[in-house]
Amino acid sequence: MTNFRHLLEPNLRRILGACCLASIAACSPAEPPQTPGSPAAIVNEVDPDAIDLIISGDYVVTMDAAGNIIRDGAVAVDEGLIIAVGPAEEINAQFTANGNIDGGNRIVMPGLINGHSHAAMTLLRGVADDLALMDWLNNYIFPAEVEFVDAEFVRIGTELACWEMIRGGTTTFVDMYYFPDVIAQVVEQCGLRAYVSATVIDQRSPDAESAADSLVKGKDFVDQWKGRNSRITPIYGPHADYTLNSEQLVATRAAATEAGVPISIHMSESPFELEYSKQAYGTTTIDLFESIGFLDGPTIGAHVVWPTTDEIRILAERKVGVIHNPTSNMKIASGISPVADMLAAGVRVGLGTDGAASNNDLDMWEEMRLASFLQKVDKMDPEVMSANTVLRMATSGGAAAIGIEDKIGTIEAGKRADIIQVSFDDVHFVPTYDVISHLVYVADEQDVASVTVDGRLLMLDGEFLTIDTERVRQEATELAKRIQSALAERNR
Repeated sequence: MTNFRHLLEPNLRRILGACCLASIAACSPAEPPQTPGSPAAIVNEVDPDAIDLIISGDYVVTMDAAGNIIRDGAVAVDEGLIIAVGPAEEINAQFTANGNIDGGNRIVMPGLINGHSHAAMTLLRGVADDLALMDWLNNYIFPAEVEFVDAEFVRIGTELACWEMIRGGTTTFVDMYYFPDVIAQVVEQCGLRAYVSATVIDQRSPDAESAADSLVKGKDFVDQWKGRNSRITPIYGPHADYTLNSEQLVATRAAATEAGVPISIHMSESPFELEYSKQAYGTTTIDLFESIGFLDGPTIGAHVVWPTTDEIRILAERKVGVIHNPTSNMKIASGISPVADMLAAGVRVGLGTDGAASNNDLDMWEEMRLASFLQKVDKMDPEVMSANTVLRMATSGGAAAIGIEDKIGTIEAGKRADIIQVSFDDVHFVPTYDVISHLVYVADEQDVASVTVDGRLLMLDGEFLTIDTERVRQEATELAKRIQSALAERNR
């Protein structure tokens, strides 16, 4: 059983089970009001022989290989694991739980997986818009980061991002930014699951002076966090082949191989990168990576907009996890990634938001819709990239792309309990003929009702249980005022 039970005082046993599972310290002794149609979380008298939690739903969308959808279903959770999935009547007959989340007007499904983000860049949301990638990076983002980004910026920005991701049903994210130890600490506290990258880049950055310096600091971070928390995987994040030379890329891969951790990198993202790679290396990005052995270990490639046919074959053979970021790619006019072709070739493809400075939000529901629509219009084929295909990219496919499909991505016994409930109380769910269609083409982040990660409730009916949202709002607002004032002074 999870260790929250010994913290329960008799006068707290009537508090919502969500609070008990998340953090007793975060609970209010008063029950939050229930809105019409919202599920009630029920906490029974603590029974040491009972399981931790039962999550119910009018539909349980398992995303398993068979595509099973269970009507009037339930998921039994204990010690962070899914231990049974089936009809609610059977689950409730088989198990007694210390916490129950009702499933009226709720769809239960795996949490969403954001395969590429720069979480702390929530604080740079809207700072520079409507620009080409290299103009945006070199003339706005990189200078702003050197001037404003420090450990406190990263803490506040990452907390803000975690708040936004929990609100939208994202339970796992892959992050690349500075001060990775701070990012990991925030993730540890907020309860999400994350791959946290130590950024390696050959220029002065907020937390390092050069590629060599960032690699040394990255090694310290990976050593410190590897095995420390089962939800947090420290990895390396070499930025790109235009901010690192081939020797630095090889050195980063060697460090990752020695530590036994993956790499996340921007890959074949823009026409600029394509041309740069040809001029600097005499070949395209993915061919370069293959030629220097960079793809010899677990690799997560962000964007992958301009792969050649031969490079797509390499991605499939090397089992590179490709993360498609449709909103960011469109906004910066990086191009249209050949996602349908990659999927047809057997490439593992997931979805990501990129950072909020180039998106400008962390809404995975929007990424699903746009991923589908963009391929349909690009191929002029409405049958390309079905709702089921993109929902898999955001769940089980995303898990495969980052290499943990054995742990998350589906609702099956033995998987970690990363589960969300989606409400279909809103008018845009009336009527609902096809649950998968509605999840992809109708649902948005405001419809997420509850979020559970590793068996721990992080949100219930819009109540955040692991983040002090008012404090984060105030801190982010104050920091943004300082940034805006400094930018105005600089631009005079």
